Amino acid sequence: MKIALVHDYLVQYGGAERVLENFCEMFPHAPIYTLVYDEEATHGRFRGRRIHTSFLQKWPFAKRRHRIFPPFMPSAIESFDFSGYDVVLSDSSSFAKGVITPPETVHICYMHTPMRYAWDDCQRYTREFYYPRPVKMFVPILMNVIRLWDKASADRPDRIVANSAFVAGRIRKYYGREADVLHPPVDIDSFHAGERGEYFLMVGRLIAYKRHDIAIRAFNRLGKKLLIIGRGPEESRLRAMAKSNIRFLGRVSDEKLVGYYANCRGFVFPQEEDFGIVAIEAIASGKPVIAYRGGDIVRHIRDGREGVFFDTQTPEALAEAVRRFEDCSFDAKSIREYAQRFDKRMFQEKVLEYIDCAREGTFNNLMQHPSSQRIPHR
Repeated sequence: MKIALVHDYLVQYGGAERVLENFCEMFPHAPIYTLVYDEEATHGRFRGRRIHTSFLQKWPFAKRRHRIFPPFMPSAIESFDFSGYDVVLSDSSSFAKGVITPPETVHICYMHTPMRYAWDDCQRYTREFYYPRPVKMFVPILMNVIRLWDKASADRPDRIVANSAFVAGRIRKYYGREADVLHPPVDIDSFHAGERGEYFLMVGRLIAYKRHDIAIRAFNRLGKKLLIIGRGPEESRLRAMAKSNIRFLGRVSDEKLVGYYANCRGFVFPQEEDFGIVAIEAIASGKPVIAYRGGDIVRHIRDGREGVFFDTQTPEALAEAVRRFEDCSFDAKSIREYAQRFDKRMFQEKVLEYIDCAREGTFNNLMQHPSSQRIPHR
């Protein structure tokens, strides 16, 4: 079986790139097709792979400022030639699903989300657009064009697999397609439970929707120790509002990250996520999560058992959740056992089964409702 992997753009290292790493582990000889690639920004995780980039790779600023190039990305992703491949496995949050494949090639798209800045995030994208104010006036018109392409391109994959039931619902709303559900993988064996430390922990890129600002304001009031791991464009602003009880650690090695997870008091998760892989890594470390009741995380944490929820994204609500958290008793062993269902070995087995079924056309008896979360078994 000759297989090709497709990813939107390899210019950062986050949850989607971790999924791609698993695909690379499963298919060590498969090439990666992507719009642009930055080895340094992806921390060398894909060094040594055969990586095919689009014409955008040679454009100035494309690797560092890819968000200003959406008008050119549809033609760039469509320029790849997949003749001779049996299977194309795209890993998409935006453009990768739009590749054009030959009739005999099976295209399976693992979708992290419908294109956010074309649909439910388009107003925020317009506000944060890099171009000057006069140019921003044309962004809504541009978004209409991209939205039309995005809807049309969503019809191209033969099968769509969503990373969560939450995303499957958004796929149905915006694309009118049903998706099977397979949660992203976590290397459970890489994590372990340690001591219950005195610090709380956040992990993730420092970008606006992660809502680090809520956590910083809450912990400023509480005076409790908060460690923040990650980098991003919000770093300067966030550092400026943080008091001395809050430390920014930047990017840390995998070994140190595991240690921070293992010995934290609790994990803080104030954002709405399509899945929330860092929260699952926390429970794989036996640590309870203080989470905003939104996105897909509500399906994976039971209030009072794997953590506690708060209902509004405000510092006051998060501070109150921390106080309730301190009054709860959590069992690290049972929390860690609960995370086993996300183990990467199960993910990889089901992906292989799914590919076999897609090639053989044996989907007739599948329940298509995404809440069933059924992936075919042979």
